[in-house]
Amino acid sequence: MENKDTHETKLPIRSTGTSITKNGTQVAKTTTELPDKFRISDIKCRELIAKATEMLNFSYTPYSHFKVGAALLTKGGKIYGGCNIENAAYGPTNCAERTAFFKAVSEGELEFAAIAIVGGANGKIRDFCPPCGVCRQVMREFCDPESFYVILARSEADYWVYTLEELLPMSFGPENL
Repeated sequence: MENKDTHETKLPIRSTGTSITKNGTQVAKTTTELPDKFRISDIKCRELIAKATEMLNFSYTPYSHFKVGAALLTKGGKIYGGCNIENAAYGPTNCAERTAFFKAVSEGELEFAAIAIVGGANGKIRDFCPPCGVCRQVMREFCDPESFYVILARSEADYWVYTLEELLPMSFGPENL
């Protein structure tokens, strides 16, 4: 049995009252805490979500109007923000997650713990905003898929946490070369 002090150091997987639905039918209720393998505090998670939300203000999205913000936490505790930056040629467009990673790597950071991601049309967050496949692969280049956490949020109180391995199973990484 878990005591209150221990519970407060663990990250809620989803906010209280949220349920998982499939085709409009509730299939499971969410839990209020993550398994022991998750070692990031609720406070840190909310801090990352707040920074990701702030980054929405810097998105350059004149074509899609879909703004995305990200906040990347290094293992040393530093946070790098990122936003999506569109381009008229589309191909050169850069996602918020990659912007955060490239900023961090360009400043010498190579060890990462977690990333929070938020997004929505015109910067209004209505649902979770999972990373695209390219961003998942960039995360995989720099992160241990079993211990790097991806936080998808609708607000500081409503978020889901996944390991990168859950979002990118059977991944190809540097050790495969």
